Amino acid sequence: MTGPLLRVRDLSVSFPVQGGGLFPWRNRRLLRAVQGAGFDLAAGKTLGIVGESGSGKSTLARAILGLVPRAGGEVIWDGRPLGEAQRPEVQMIFQDPLAALNPRMTVGEIIAEPLVTHFPQMRKAERVEKVVALMERVGLRAELRNRYPHEFSGGQCQRIGIARALISGPRLVVCDEPVSALDVSVQAQVVNLLKELQAEMGLTLIFIAHDLSVVRHISDEIMVMYLGRVMEHALAADLVARPMHPYTRALIAAAPIPDPAVEKARPRAVLEGELPSPMAPPSGCVFRTRCPLVQPACAEAVPEPRAVAPGRRLACPVTAAEAAPVSAG
Repeated sequence: MTGPLLRVRDLSVSFPVQGGGLFPWRNRRLLRAVQGAGFDLAAGKTLGIVGESGSGKSTLARAILGLVPRAGGEVIWDGRPLGEAQRPEVQMIFQDPLAALNPRMTVGEIIAEPLVTHFPQMRKAERVEKVVALMERVGLRAELRNRYPHEFSGGQCQRIGIARALISGPRLVVCDEPVSALDVSVQAQVVNLLKELQAEMGLTLIFIAHDLSVVRHISDEIMVMYLGRVMEHALAADLVARPMHPYTRALIAAAPIPDPAVEKARPRAVLEGELPSPMAPPSGCVFRTRCPLVQPACAEAVPEPRAVAPGRRLACPVTAAEAAPVSAG
């Protein structure tokens, strides 16, 4: 295959919201959760997506997989539009590990369910063999397969979720904040497990989180979102070393440093104001109401992400001048 495995172009998601009053259906408005998002993702690579709660990260992931309807844009998978035929190749790991598991099914049944759905011709003995092998690979004893989800810890439940996502042999796995509900020590174990599985199975990952320190540990590229729009997209090492968008800089400044002395002494860059409502986003740049570099022109037009250097896209004309010019060739 030549070109990216996954190509997302100008993807938008909107939800109708009824207003108040005596006739709420007459005051229906649109909540624009994602607007004009796009990226290319190569096979075997990891794209990290970061941003505050309400930035549209999870909605974008669900729209890519077709779990929520898209208002516009296209999703191209391996050179063709992504549809139901490719469902076994594209799987998801959810945020709340216990809530994502059916409490009435045993762990073995939960992990085997994708095989029953997508490969109904497979014999039961073969399904059990695959379940046992994958449980052991993700760090769960095979003899636990007849137990129920409530008998496991949060970290173990997320390992069950990982096994369920991988049992059908996917090529792309979307990880929707898979460690946010876990303790810090367990977070590291799960992230390291995902990296090991990616190397062994040749997986392509989309890793969503609000914690940039977690995302940069696993990602090859990082895309920063704010209020449904892409602010910056660059190689992970470049973005962390030289963030350009003011919002990216604020996220990196907020990420904790393991050294207590350095953490205590470093200056703080605190964002002023609250995240605006997606029902009534600011005109022009949606970040301008909290931006320390805001200028009058920022209210006039929506800045689209554009290439400002090799491997970097930026949606801020104020800081774009800091980047190296893109060569014409």
